Amino acid sequence: MLLRTVVFRRRVLALALGLVLPLAAAAQAFPTKPVTVIIGFPAGGPLDAHARLLAEELGKRLGQPVVIDYKAGAGGTVGAEFVAKSPPDGHTLLMANTGTMVINPSVYTKIPYQTLRDFVPIARTAQQPLALVVNPSVPARTLQEFIALAKASPGRLNYGSAGNGGISHLVPEMFKAATGTFIVHIPYRGSAPAFTDLMAGQVQFMAESVPQAAQYVKAGKLRALAVTSRQRNPALPDTPTLIEAGLKDFEVVGFYGVLAPAGTPRSVAERLSAAFKAVLESPEIRQKMVTQGADPAFLDADAFRAFLTAEMPRWAKAVKDSGAKLD
Repeated sequence: MLLRTVVFRRRVLALALGLVLPLAAAAQAFPTKPVTVIIGFPAGGPLDAHARLLAEELGKRLGQPVVIDYKAGAGGTVGAEFVAKSPPDGHTLLMANTGTMVINPSVYTKIPYQTLRDFVPIARTAQQPLALVVNPSVPARTLQEFIALAKASPGRLNYGSAGNGGISHLVPEMFKAATGTFIVHIPYRGSAPAFTDLMAGQVQFMAESVPQAAQYVKAGKLRALAVTSRQRNPALPDTPTLIEAGLKDFEVVGFYGVLAPAGTPRSVAERLSAAFKAVLESPEIRQKMVTQGADPAFLDADAFRAFLTAEMPRWAKAVKDSGAKLD
């Protein structure tokens, strides 16, 4: 009986080692082929520009090419689902933003992933404030003047967004709640048509990423009233923060980050995280990020997980207050 027990235990141990050792060997050898970074949005947007900026240097650090691919749809959900279902070996990553990771789970009634269950956070790469901008015809040159204008005529002003439930919808709703104003929401199918109507005067107000907004502000086609970060942004150095403009503690900043499928070995996640850290420490990369309007803001795997854990309830409340829901 004792002999049988010993033999059984040895077989169990051998089986366990047979499963664990190949995974450990694969983790040590990582990467063994090109690494694909999935973006859940069409090419040409701010997230794509950010990923492309990092890709070449990341490939040098990993010793393999980094390829960017697009799986657009449903506010980034299609791309996120694709990565969640990919092999957890570190060769398929998701470059995500605030909407994909912390807003969509509250906005969509049916969503094919859970952020903290189906992904391993790898690195937060950047934070990106938004700019509150108006059409130049709006008779308000400062944020306080705009607030006074909105209060004087509730419902007369409107704002455009890239669609229901996105950050460009929720930030103005937070602004309305903080200022006691009523401004009508006009959702569009993406920021481009919203911006077209903003410049044409069909809508008066928008909250959009600094890189997208800054080019129009500098061209005189829009007026920037404030940025949503705690510090002023180098892309719009003359534009005050919301806090400077009188809204105490009002800071709302989007983020970019990289995630891998759940089950990715810890050693692979750490290798990827270290590679992103090295890339983001490059003065040239940091300067180019700032030019794009994104602030270098690296967090390693554990700190990024903690950040996501804290952000999710905050945005869930914003979604609930706005009443936004998508099927």
